[in-house]
Amino acid sequence: MLDRYRHEFGRFIEPIVELSIRLGLTPNTLSTISFIFAVASGLLFYLSKYPNSLIFAAIFMVLSSLLDAVDGAVARKIDQANARGDLLDHVFDRYADLFILCGILFGGYAPAWIGVLAITGVILTSYMGTQAQAVGVGRYYGGILGRADRLILLLGTTILNWAYPDAIYGLPILGWVLVLFAITGHFTAIQRFVFIWRRL
Repeated sequence: MLDRYRHEFGRFIEPIVELSIRLGLTPNTLSTISFIFAVASGLLFYLSKYPNSLIFAAIFMVLSSLLDAVDGAVARKIDQANARGDLLDHVFDRYADLFILCGILFGGYAPAWIGVLAITGVILTSYMGTQAQAVGVGRYYGGILGRADRLILLLGTTILNWAYPDAIYGLPILGWVLVLFAITGHFTAIQRFVFIWRRL
C-alpha cells in the first residue's frame, strides 16, 4: 500500500541520486551494490544467533532498499533507462527477496512450511505485477501488501525481534512476520490477478 507514496519518496532520495551521478555510479552498478547488500542482510539473518547480527541485517536491508530505489531514478535522470537495466533490476529484486526471506527461514525463525508459503506468496505477488505489463495492462503495484510494505514490516519486526527475542505463542516476532507474508502475499497475488483479468 506504500507504493502510492512513490513520488514523495522520490523527493527524499533526490540528494542521493545527485551524489551517485557525481560519483559516476551507473544504474547497473547501483543495482549490483544493492543486491550485494541484500545478500549480506540475508546471511546476517541466517547468522543472527550472534550478538547484534539482527541490527546489521536491518542496516544492510535498508541500504539495499535505498539503492534499489536510487538506481532507477539515476537511470531516468541521465537518460539511460532501458530494457536491459529494467531486466537486471527485476532479477536482482527477486533474488534479494529470496536471500532475505531464506535467511530468516534458515535462521530458525519459523517452520519450513511457513517459510515456503511466505516465499511463494512474495514471488507470486511480484510476478503478477510484472505479468500485468507482459499482457499489455501495464505494470501494476496494487494490492494489500507490496514490496515497500514488506520492507517496512521486515525492518520494524527485525528491530523488535532484536529487542525481544523470546517466542510469542511458539514463534519469535520474525517468524510471525513470515506467517503474515504467507497470508497477505498470496492474497495480494490474487488481488492483482483479479485486477488484470478484469482489465483484459
